[in-house]
Amino acid sequence: MKGKRKNISKSSVSISCFEDRLSHHYNELKWLYSELYHNDTAAFDYFISMLRHYADERSEDLKEWDDAREMVPDWYRGNEMLGMQMYIHSFAGTLNGVKEHLNYIRESGTNYLHLMPFLESPVGRSDGGYAVSDFRKVDPAYGTMEDLSALTAEAHRQGISICMDFVMNHTSEDHMWAKRAKAGEKEYQDRYFFFDDWTIPNEFEKTVPQVFPETAPGNFTWCPEASKVVMTTFYPYQWDLNYANPTVFNDMTANMLNLCNHGIDVIRLDATPYIWKTIGTNCRNLPQVHTLVRIMRMACEIVCPGTLLLGEVVMEPSKVTPYFGTLEKPECHMLYNVTTMATTWHTVATQDVRLMKHQLGQVFALPKSYLFLNYLRCHDDIGWGLDYAYLKQFGVDEVQHKRFLNNYFQGYFPGSDARGELYNDDPRLGDARLCGTTASLCGIEAAEYEGRKDKLDLAIRLDLMLHAFLLTQSGLPIIYSGDELGQLNDYYYHEDPLKWDDSRYLHRGDFHWEDAKVRNSRTKRPGRIFKALKKLYSLRSKHIVFESDADCWIVETYNDHILGIGRYYKGEKLIALFNFSVHDETAWINEQEEYRNLLTGKKQPAKAVGIPAHDFVWLITRMH
Repeated sequence: MKGKRKNISKSSVSISCFEDRLSHHYNELKWLYSELYHNDTAAFDYFISMLRHYADERSEDLKEWDDAREMVPDWYRGNEMLGMQMYIHSFAGTLNGVKEHLNYIRESGTNYLHLMPFLESPVGRSDGGYAVSDFRKVDPAYGTMEDLSALTAEAHRQGISICMDFVMNHTSEDHMWAKRAKAGEKEYQDRYFFFDDWTIPNEFEKTVPQVFPETAPGNFTWCPEASKVVMTTFYPYQWDLNYANPTVFNDMTANMLNLCNHGIDVIRLDATPYIWKTIGTNCRNLPQVHTLVRIMRMACEIVCPGTLLLGEVVMEPSKVTPYFGTLEKPECHMLYNVTTMATTWHTVATQDVRLMKHQLGQVFALPKSYLFLNYLRCHDDIGWGLDYAYLKQFGVDEVQHKRFLNNYFQGYFPGSDARGELYNDDPRLGDARLCGTTASLCGIEAAEYEGRKDKLDLAIRLDLMLHAFLLTQSGLPIIYSGDELGQLNDYYYHEDPLKWDDSRYLHRGDFHWEDAKVRNSRTKRPGRIFKALKKLYSLRSKHIVFESDADCWIVETYNDHILGIGRYYKGEKLIALFNFSVHDETAWINEQEEYRNLLTGKKQPAKAVGIPAHDFVWLITRMH
């Protein structure tokens, strides 16, 4: 095949592919763009020429990568997919450092690597890299754009896809556009939301919620250089972009495609619901947002069809699923499963699976084409966005329950060995969120501090059970770097003047390479967890029942401490049982087929299954 390709002009093939893809989307693209930007034909013509430019600039290796993925369009939906999220500086210092450690990443089972923000941003005014000052430049502390291309090329050779955050809602106040806006250039002020006085901003404030009411109150900031007010939804140094201006959308889409042409496989659209602003609304999830995302999806399919869009939509479930779009007009390829993550930790604290059963029942009822990215924790805090309307029937009060959860995971509740800290505590509303590594929230930190082997065994079992639950869900599982070794909280951030007031750094500590050196130990905590997780990953990748297209349902266990999940795909059936209790429990099930325990390989009837505290079983059978 490759030999035959050498006899064909690659430029003519690429032009033909581009024109075919453009032709396929052109009518819809023009209709949406014209509707959004009031028939601005000059802006649309520029947009099309820009797409053609980046398609032409795409390397031959990446075009072959695109071709391969177009042949297998569901490549990212398989049971062999496993993600890992990391900060470059925490893991290996630089992009080249990450490249040098790709062998470890592969050894851990990862083939999807999410690199946290690495583009240029101001020190001390970046919100962890989410205030970008140059979308065309890697932060010098991490390397160069050439280093990025080298990393993605080597990752591709090793079968690893690279994801990055595309911060599209705003720029840093140090961005070139912002600097020229400060200098009074109207063209650049029009790329943001500038107002001569507080009249219009005050009207916005009547309907727009505050993201960080305690640490960054309000949605606007006075800009003394321009003597005007500018919209800053998140932090004063993050200036919201005005996507009603087609120049903004054209140039930001070009920035995204440039990153794709450096080998980025998955674009994480940061703060997606916020990108369109209209006075008199809450400026969240407006219809124009979906139009923009749909156009970006088509732009990728035209220029770099091997690229995926991952939407960051931290909202209630009814607001999340629309970002998948429809089968005919899809938007994001993947979305975060925020609700299941928060409900998981609620279930750990309460030892009661009823809310989880309710929540998963809703997920299982969604179309199989909807692919969620599932996780236990990420770089951010855990917010308690639970279904309180459902919990109310059990006498649960929202404010009191949030207080209980936060007390439990700080280790303040009797019997709790969890160790975490609060983030953005608002005593008035009782709406604090929570931080901590998976291991520390599971009690491993407390057990090691106390030197209690019995507690450590139970805590490690909980850690592994939660990961097994993560792998049982349909979708793409992703872990946070260090969790594969059971990394603990990092309290040194309290001593760093740039970090001390942001408790999220509690679980963003430097990767412990000393722990990695003992990852094959049978007795030390890093080895116990690393080896056990590798076994789970291997089992998942070998059994088609874990495919995302599998049928899923809740298995009634007649025990509110044990969650039961059933999966079926192409003749394989799995019964997964998870004991969230600190006591040994029994799942009162009565499945008729002959099963074997997937972990031990031994026959085990799926009838009245006893499960130790914080443990799980995977029972599998082959249907005829």
